[in-house]
Amino acid sequence: MKARDIPNIITVLRILLVIPIMVLLAWQEYRTVLVLFAVAGFSDGLDGFLARRCGWRTPLGAILDPLADKFMLVGVYLMLGWGGLLPLWLVLLVILRDVVIVSGALAYRRLCGDLTMEPTFISKINTLLQIVLGLAVIVAAAGWPPPAWASSGMIVLVALSTLWSGVDYVWQWSLRAHECRARRE
Repeated sequence: MKARDIPNIITVLRILLVIPIMVLLAWQEYRTVLVLFAVAGFSDGLDGFLARRCGWRTPLGAILDPLADKFMLVGVYLMLGWGGLLPLWLVLLVILRDVVIVSGALAYRRLCGDLTMEPTFISKINTLLQIVLGLAVIVAAAGWPPPAWASSGMIVLVALSTLWSGVDYVWQWSLRAHECRARRE
């Protein structure tokens, strides 16, 4: 192991946290989930800081870090939906968006070759809103509920930003694929 592997190891540990978080959500141990959520959030910041500050960025880290975030969000949303704390339609929308993005990326890679995924501004906003909503729902389930209008408003914001982000990715990558095909012809 080399020092430059530390951010990737932290990211793998964050991925491994997804399983206990999902189990604890199923057991309705929301306060413990909040602690693990805080650990996951801290580790996300720490691995990014180390990668940037120490120059320990790696191609593997560029793949693992967003995967860790996706695994965490999808796992949390699945369990919150299963527990009836989030509407099933929203959980399906969030997952469908990710499936569309991954499918599009795979198709682009097959058609055009190398693929460098960079999150769009709306995608970053969407991820932030998804995290805030997931955290708010867990906090509410732990006994500190926000006003009802805030929860409903967050659900609407997450749904709208998920749709907008998905459409934005499809539009941008379709244009890139068209340009790629045009260059090949």
